[in-house]
Amino acid sequence: MENSEGVKIESTVVTEEPLISALDIALFVVIITVAYFWYFKRDKQSSSSEKKPYTIQPSSLSSIEQTSNSSFIKKLKSTGRSLVVFYGSQTGTAEEFAGRIAKEGARYKMKGMVADPEECDMADLVEMKEIQKSLAIFCIATYGEGDPTDNAMDFYEWLQNGDADLEGLNYAVFGLGNKTYEHYNEIAIYIDQRLEELGATRVHEIGLGDDDANIEDDFVSWKEKLWESVCSHYGIEETGEESNIRQYKLVDCSEVLPERIFSGEISRLKSYENQRFPFDVKNPYLSKIAVNRELHKSGDRSCMHIEFDIDGSKMRYDTGDHVAVYPKNSSELVDKIGELLNADLDAVFSLLNTDEESSKKHPFPCPCTYRTALTYYLDITSNPRTHIMKELIEYASDPKDQEKLKLMASSTPEGKKEFHEWILRDNRNIVHILEDLPSVKPDLDHLCELLPRLQCRYYSISSSPKVYPKSIHITAALVNYTTSTNRVNKGVATNLLAQLIPTNDELPQPTIPIYIRRSQFRLPPKSQTPIIMIGPGTGLAPFRGFIQERDYARKEGREIGEMVLYFGCRKKDEDFIYENELQEYVANGTLTKLHLAFSRDQPEKKYVTHLLEQNADELWNIIGEKSGHLYVCGDARSMAKDVHSIIVKVVMEKGQMTNSQALNYVKKMEQQKRYSADVWS
Repeated sequence: MENSEGVKIESTVVTEEPLISALDIALFVVIITVAYFWYFKRDKQSSSSEKKPYTIQPSSLSSIEQTSNSSFIKKLKSTGRSLVVFYGSQTGTAEEFAGRIAKEGARYKMKGMVADPEECDMADLVEMKEIQKSLAIFCIATYGEGDPTDNAMDFYEWLQNGDADLEGLNYAVFGLGNKTYEHYNEIAIYIDQRLEELGATRVHEIGLGDDDANIEDDFVSWKEKLWESVCSHYGIEETGEESNIRQYKLVDCSEVLPERIFSGEISRLKSYENQRFPFDVKNPYLSKIAVNRELHKSGDRSCMHIEFDIDGSKMRYDTGDHVAVYPKNSSELVDKIGELLNADLDAVFSLLNTDEESSKKHPFPCPCTYRTALTYYLDITSNPRTHIMKELIEYASDPKDQEKLKLMASSTPEGKKEFHEWILRDNRNIVHILEDLPSVKPDLDHLCELLPRLQCRYYSISSSPKVYPKSIHITAALVNYTTSTNRVNKGVATNLLAQLIPTNDELPQPTIPIYIRRSQFRLPPKSQTPIIMIGPGTGLAPFRGFIQERDYARKEGREIGEMVLYFGCRKKDEDFIYENELQEYVANGTLTKLHLAFSRDQPEKKYVTHLLEQNADELWNIIGEKSGHLYVCGDARSMAKDVHSIIVKVVMEKGQMTNSQALNYVKKMEQQKRYSADVWS
């Protein structure tokens, strides 16, 4: 017999019974029947799944739906292409450059395609030699502390850990970096060298773009020489055709139902109405603004303390992480574009890729209105690049405007000078260009195709989850400045945040899309480890979180190490942010020392770097004798470099080392995560 759980129990009664009872037979039949149906149903499902046709959804952001198992080689072969341009991009610039190269390939009888390495099986690079006169180009950005971008991480690790035979692969690399950072173009340089080590042939020398100077100029100069090398390597000639072929075609969507129209969502339609965890770059969380208060005490500048409410979101952050904020363009600028181009901004449209094989069907979420595209999806405040000047030429009715655009689009010394002065130095955006060249009237759909995507803005989180688990704090300086043409340019994100003031009544609170980006900027694992923090201005932000976390540990009765903070601003009575908080931490013993530099409170300017030099003994005691950690946050262009030089000098003098030994010591500190920087330029 069986118990209630179906487990068979042997009988202890001795009786004359058949070896197989009726119940046994019934159970056997049931088991056989279930097994039969399970086996054949599974087989049928397997069979049908193998025969199931694949389709590409227009709104898909992923690659070609696995039809070719992420094989870009099959795609190249099936479409008669020989050029593939991969991009590793965090902000969209590398992707833009990749698209420009692929488009120009047609001038050299090389039909090209753009590919995201994250969506490709990069092991297929070994098969590139099977395609006649093939070429792989890599536009690769270096991000953070010398890291690959998120979408190039798998490819980078494949190169590091693999030993594929890439003989027969022809390649070229262009890197996107910033010289103010220590690991300038580190990833591009590694990829260029590693491909050669694996047997690939370098068709053209690596190009290194510097975003701190003029990365557009760097790219254009490299690209021109690239095509010269390509012609020489393959024995081909430029066709001379200078056609501006549209990548996307306009689709009228006036009949589309309102519920199928995007209204600012990053990826998924109605994602802000139906929020789904987890939240990330493609699926941000619509956070309420809980607090928005001014930190400056006086003066004409502004610095905001903002708290994002994440209660109920399941979002978790660590001290030192960043929060990404999705901004939107001002309605004033958006309306100005509509006015200048005499366009109906509320017309619903879509841009559909003319390359049916492309995995990227739309340049941004479509369908939407022009107003939505210009408000949420397109960057209308940055300086346009030279390829946009080139595309605008055909829309200029005034010969003078035409000539000016042609000059700026050219790669001649005169053209580069004009572009640098008129666009970069004078800080003109697309709105200013349309205002100052009044005969230029591009089709609005074409302009939407040309403009880059509006990117999220990253802020160092200025709170600890131990103290504030249900909110994320940031410290943001309002960006406003007057250009040489007497225009006032405004920071997109900070000016939006300045308007989002929570109310105390029953009205809906202001919201903004956010997500958390993990960081390597971390407190030491042991709370007893002494640390030095150097953060002038808003560079104080992550250290506010550090101090909160150590204060929390102290209140729990745990031993905490020395905490020394260097903070600087212009004037004590004007922009000494979080003054009361910091003084309280000094009073209760959490903050061991607070070194302050007010640059304009005395005749001679005084900065945190001056204080560091004065306190060389204290500095060496913590980082040298006690193996403490040192953190820097703020301006990369000058402050962080000056701090690094001072640290090396102190290590030399107090550690009694040569310059070479001191540099190695500091380098080892960085490798051990004892010297960390969270900087921007």
